[in-house]
Amino acid sequence: MNANRRMVNHPQALNGRNRMAEAFKKFNLPFVTLKDVEKFEQTPVEQWVPYRNIYDALKGVVEQYGDKPSLIALPPGDPMGEPRVITYRELLARVHQTANLFLSAGLRKGETVTYLIPLCPQAYFTMFGAEAVGTVNAVNPLLEPEHILGIAEAANATILIATGRALSEELWNKAVYVMERMPNLKAVYVLGGGSECDGKKIFPLDDMIMQQDATRINGPINEEPDDIVGYYHTGGTTGVPKLAPHTNRMQLAQIASSGFGLGYSDKDCLLAGLPMFHISGSIVVGIVPIMNGATLVITSPQGFRDPLIVGNYWRLVEKYGITVLGGVPTMLSALLNIPVGEADISTLRAGLTGGSAAPVEVLKAMTGYARAPILEGYGMTETTCFITMQPQNGEARPGSVGLRLPYADIAAAHVDEEGQIERFADPDEIGEIIMRGVSIMPGYVQTDYNRKAFTKDGWLRSGDLGRIDADGYIWLTGRAKDVIIRGGHNIDPSIIEEALHEHPAVELAAAVGRPDSYAGELPVAYVQLKPGAKATADELKDFARARIPERAANPVDMTLIETMPLTGVGKIFKPALRHDAAIKVFMADLASLSGKGVDISVNVDNHPVHGSLATVTVKGGDQASLAPIIAEKLGPYTLRHEVVWQS
Repeated sequence: MNANRRMVNHPQALNGRNRMAEAFKKFNLPFVTLKDVEKFEQTPVEQWVPYRNIYDALKGVVEQYGDKPSLIALPPGDPMGEPRVITYRELLARVHQTANLFLSAGLRKGETVTYLIPLCPQAYFTMFGAEAVGTVNAVNPLLEPEHILGIAEAANATILIATGRALSEELWNKAVYVMERMPNLKAVYVLGGGSECDGKKIFPLDDMIMQQDATRINGPINEEPDDIVGYYHTGGTTGVPKLAPHTNRMQLAQIASSGFGLGYSDKDCLLAGLPMFHISGSIVVGIVPIMNGATLVITSPQGFRDPLIVGNYWRLVEKYGITVLGGVPTMLSALLNIPVGEADISTLRAGLTGGSAAPVEVLKAMTGYARAPILEGYGMTETTCFITMQPQNGEARPGSVGLRLPYADIAAAHVDEEGQIERFADPDEIGEIIMRGVSIMPGYVQTDYNRKAFTKDGWLRSGDLGRIDADGYIWLTGRAKDVIIRGGHNIDPSIIEEALHEHPAVELAAAVGRPDSYAGELPVAYVQLKPGAKATADELKDFARARIPERAANPVDMTLIETMPLTGVGKIFKPALRHDAAIKVFMADLASLSGKGVDISVNVDNHPVHGSLATVTVKGGDQASLAPIIAEKLGPYTLRHEVVWQS
């Protein structure tokens, strides 16, 4: 199908009001094969979601579900305690007030509200309110202050939502860092604000919201389908991340496509524990289920990072009748260590995971544990959210991320360095996964990145390698930049990781390439053991070697680590592991030069030109004699290096 032809103009549908709730009921349709996707696409997306913008869509849902709980916020520190219940009608009232607050501060179209607050009802008020009258920009509060500042500046932030000192000294200090360097901010609103608020530019968020009109938005809204309503940052935890814009059209299309893929309905109830700065929290377990009349249970300010939530997960499923289990693969691994006990989890109809490739053994184990199918999907910030999903009523193919969702084209292709598609891959042939369709972003805010982000003819390049089988199932085989190239032989790290995940003591496993002066790269593995489990590195190497199908893929080194480095949404952060592996190699090669008044250290970090750069710091010794030796030892590596001499 041609996804770009599906978003056509239907004025009558777009102007509808009470038809939305009726359409939403139809989303929970049989999803068995690709033919069901194609059948769904026969109806234009505007007829499934008859609105021009997210704000009008929210109003339509509230008309249908006014007194139904939309958000249930658990008390921090006491997940089994008495919650705060917010109906759909109250949600809309708070959204009106929050939008009016932003307008009263002078927010204009094209300007952004950047927020640095944890998971809480106010985050939802901010998201919907800012999307209605400006642009929302949720930022990972765990980023370094300079990165937060870079995102806020790139987003053209004029309003900042901060976390007060009483709730988090660290987060307040990060907000201060941004405020001091962005004097043009029109207002700063503080969650839990107290003495920080000066009444001139810095105000308490909750008090200011409640002073506004709750009945309507008193100003212009983002009416048009192609108005930008959100900026979401991508990437890991180093460097200033790229900003992907979301439009009304992109998010409206996801209400239909992901609603169909996940089978959402007004009977669903989900635990919301994923961060709002990521599409998993804001779209997948945010806008899409809310627009389908579901109820979200807000777990904790820390979300699924809160051990109290993880420890009580199955009891919470029973208490609130949770229907869809959700989390990134690392979250599923953690839940496998929590006994269900006597909790009644029979309300679960499905599990949902994505964000990174899920180990097949984890999927199989969780399917049996939760007694519900675990649906693995695939998506990117740049695609709004999910663009593929395992069919909820179809054949389970563990290891696949499922079939494409409606209104999207997905292909595996061979693309040259200039972004030209050389040819499309045959069925089951590995290529780079490329995508196009109504939910694909128009381009990054930082336009310098766009040339490499798209092919010459407009397909979004995922950077992921994969294949598509004859039935349309998509199988990711690795990240293009994650591929380990050993002497010209491409090694998919997932075959190492899958083998290690079969070991009963392994909680998390990741394979990366270690620099090698002869082969270019050699595979190495990092493993985090389950709590209380025991296994040696040699034992794990032997275990993996017996199961890895390619001799060249056997890891030459196995490192046991206490805590696997993760991104803010729980993905394994492989750059940190690559850097660690490189440091070990360089330090070993330079070990003979240390001692007798010479101290050598190595650090590896990202570099805008070289990708990664090793910095070798030398204290003491004779530079004239040491420099050529260091150059001789490190020169054969493809990893660039520089030497810093200190007296």
